[in-house]
Amino acid sequence: MLTEEAIEQIIHLGEEEFKPENGARVVARAWTDPAFRQRLLADGTAACAELGYGGPQGEYIVALEDTPGRHNVIVCTQCSCTAWPVLGLPPDWYKSPEYRARVVREPRKVLHELGLDLPGEVAIRVWETSAETRYIVIPLRPDGTEGWSEEQLAGLVSREALIGTALASAPSGPAGN
Repeated sequence: MLTEEAIEQIIHLGEEEFKPENGARVVARAWTDPAFRQRLLADGTAACAELGYGGPQGEYIVALEDTPGRHNVIVCTQCSCTAWPVLGLPPDWYKSPEYRARVVREPRKVLHELGLDLPGEVAIRVWETSAETRYIVIPLRPDGTEGWSEEQLAGLVSREALIGTALASAPSGPAGN
């Protein structure tokens, strides 16, 4: 049985602490700090904790790095597991039985339907979360962002990019303006 205080704490975390902006900050740090990137790839949970992100549903986070030849996408076919501390609560589409069933069988088609068209030579790797393992995608850093601050870079990373159903948004104009 959970106490009323424990329930209130979970609600607070879900509404105030766990949000995709946390994951965007993790990605921006990985883009700008090669040593952090290596720590994130070696032990995602510890690297996220360095930035203050951890807790329920974030006990074992694995970072997946996109490359020019490989794109990663996350799904939970059983329910809707995500790494809450860095992705926030899962969006409705992520929880839908249709997404959960189809992205495993036909990832390129599902990504297309969600607005992401990848070149045919880019392999798509689908990763299934579980009660024990949660994932975060490190999308490719958009061209034209050299010299940008972590804050500016974090603004390019959506929850969808952290799940792998979108790319980090490309900058528009000088310094993203």
